Amino acid sequence: MPIFNFFQAGGIVAWPLLIFSLAAVALIAERLLFWFRINRRQRRVVREVMRLYQQNPLLAVNHLRQNGDLPIAKIFLEALELDRPNPEEFRLALESAAQAELPTLKRFSTVFDTIVSISPLLGLLGTILGLMTAFSSLKIGDVGGSGTVGVTGGISEALVSTVMGLVVAIFTLFFANMFRGLYLRQIALIQEYGGQLELLYRRQYEQGRDVYAASR
Repeated sequence: MPIFNFFQAGGIVAWPLLIFSLAAVALIAERLLFWFRINRRQRRVVREVMRLYQQNPLLAVNHLRQNGDLPIAKIFLEALELDRPNPEEFRLALESAAQAELPTLKRFSTVFDTIVSISPLLGLLGTILGLMTAFSSLKIGDVGGSGTVGVTGGISEALVSTVMGLVVAIFTLFFANMFRGLYLRQIALIQEYGGQLELLYRRQYEQGRDVYAASR
């Protein structure tokens, strides 16, 4: 069946489902590029930052600035660019910066949930409309007559719209769950590396305070 005829057979609900499917494909492509960019560079950048920070914090800050498009780099910079904060202020800066990055990591999740929820309902609506068309065209004693075309058209609309709604919902749900898993893993990594950076900063802060006290 040609694609245009397929959508025509789906009835009126086929067009909003087509819009939903195109929107889902575009947003999924954007999220795939986003997570690919993060996962390809993030661990290497963070490990290098941790190594540099133990040698020279300024080198670590410069390396973070060079990779400022990464969410975890933005989080670390918010804390490291403070003017000699105490460990508690450093921790609060990390936490507030992490909270500020959450919308970027969860972007379009509400749209995906909406498409997953509405698509099957639109398919069900198309099923009901198709059956209504089929039954309204059915006339007793008119078997094989002109009413048969309306019956088959209504049944076709009911089946096609159901299939379209389920396909759009299943396709979107698969990627939405994958992105949710990547988001949760990213949160765990931010907490892990953020905790390591906080410990390194606390150690250097305590050492600097001990040196200052000894010089007096």
